[in-house]
Amino acid sequence: MSAPLQVALSAPILRRQQVAAALNARLPHGVVLHDPEDTRPYECDGLAAYRQLPMIVTLPTDEAQVLEILNVCRELGVPIVPRGAGTGLSGGALPIHDGVVLSTARLNRIVRMDAHARTAVVQPGVRNLAISDAAAQYGLYYAPDPSSQIACTIGGNVAENSGGVHCLKYGLTVHNVLRVRVASIEGEIIELGSEALDAPGLDLLAVFIGSEGMLGIVTEVTVKLVPKPAAAQVIMASFNDVVTGGNAVASVIAAGIIPAGLEMMDRTSARMVEPFVRAGYDLDAAAILLCEADGTPLEVAEEIERMTAVLEAAGASAIAVSQSEAERMRFWSGRKNAFPAAGRISPDYYCMDGTIPRKHLARVLMGIEEMETTYGLRCANVFHAGDGNLHPLILFDANQPGEFERAEAFGAAILALCVEVGGTITGEHGVGMEKINSMCVQFGRMELDAFFAVKRAFDVPMLLNPDKAIPTPHRCAEFGKLHVHKGQVPFPDLPRF
Repeated sequence: MSAPLQVALSAPILRRQQVAAALNARLPHGVVLHDPEDTRPYECDGLAAYRQLPMIVTLPTDEAQVLEILNVCRELGVPIVPRGAGTGLSGGALPIHDGVVLSTARLNRIVRMDAHARTAVVQPGVRNLAISDAAAQYGLYYAPDPSSQIACTIGGNVAENSGGVHCLKYGLTVHNVLRVRVASIEGEIIELGSEALDAPGLDLLAVFIGSEGMLGIVTEVTVKLVPKPAAAQVIMASFNDVVTGGNAVASVIAAGIIPAGLEMMDRTSARMVEPFVRAGYDLDAAAILLCEADGTPLEVAEEIERMTAVLEAAGASAIAVSQSEAERMRFWSGRKNAFPAAGRISPDYYCMDGTIPRKHLARVLMGIEEMETTYGLRCANVFHAGDGNLHPLILFDANQPGEFERAEAFGAAILALCVEVGGTITGEHGVGMEKINSMCVQFGRMELDAFFAVKRAFDVPMLLNPDKAIPTPHRCAEFGKLHVHKGQVPFPDLPRF
């Protein structure tokens, strides 16, 4: 082996050793992981199609350690990728080969609960469901409930502005967070928002929520808690075609009804889930709607009656109403387990996330059906119908040459259709690495320049989760809007599967 080649091979190792030594000099033992076998579990998030071994992983246990990590990385010019539980589905926590992954998993303490103010102060590593579990003794809970709530953390929810099946009535993360405490790239602590009804100045809290780790590291979050409803029931409405089912969603909202949850599943997804969960779904229906009412028993009875009338008028072929809490939970369990159930019928699946105006649900569903033929792949549709947030599950086999590339092209075409009907390329999963090319479809140069101006205001050295979420105008010029229809693969140099 020649001397120049030896130097080339050893340079990354020397860099890793330099950064690890600087971090270890300021942090306790066990916070810094740099052996490849120790860092391998962090090579991807829930979007396992893209993988990259990180140079170093850090696991701070308090805010002071987070600041030390930021200081070292800023001084050495090392990129930082924040990571929560790793359940994200857009590659937002995909490592950088010469960067540091900063995991907030060990910041997992519930600081305090205030039943009178109906708030909870938690560290970012606290699981979503753990907040509701802790608040249950006060008759309260935390409303946003993504399907991954048993594992996902509040820090990740803040980064992606997560929603869930009850977001139609109770809102996304941005509607349920009052304040965040943030460690900046300059090694300073800033607080955004307030526990009061309003905060002075610009609404930087709303800017930060959903910023995908590009503006700062969350170290503490104050969330709103809401009273647990006295009663709740779910209607399962069946439809003979997806167009009628899609139009029924618009009919419910047009009637002035805001259900606690309004979800839709097509026949493929219902048949995929039923053997896995035994939810009691109508497997003969082309589409089913799950419509929940909650509140006092009288309010629930009245709303169930109103929704039943609207759904029957909209063309429902059958209607079933949950008769017990156990049955209600089974109905929702089927919807929330749609993603893992996909593994029973397909070796791999690619979950997309786009949002459209409700009135175009039927049009987009028919468009996806046509795309199944175009790309030669099946697609199971599950989505938050009430707010138009689609989650098509494109089924494929990564072991078959070209299938993953077709799945990517299929997904990009769905997002292009979402934009075409006046929607957007994400609802709650974020952009990350997955949808960065699709950003070029939705936004022009002026918008991208504005996004980068916000990024630079928070992160002058551009070290926080760089090259994610916001494509450069130059990249979009090279990519071209037509490429999404040609199946261009983003980041072709990243190893897959």
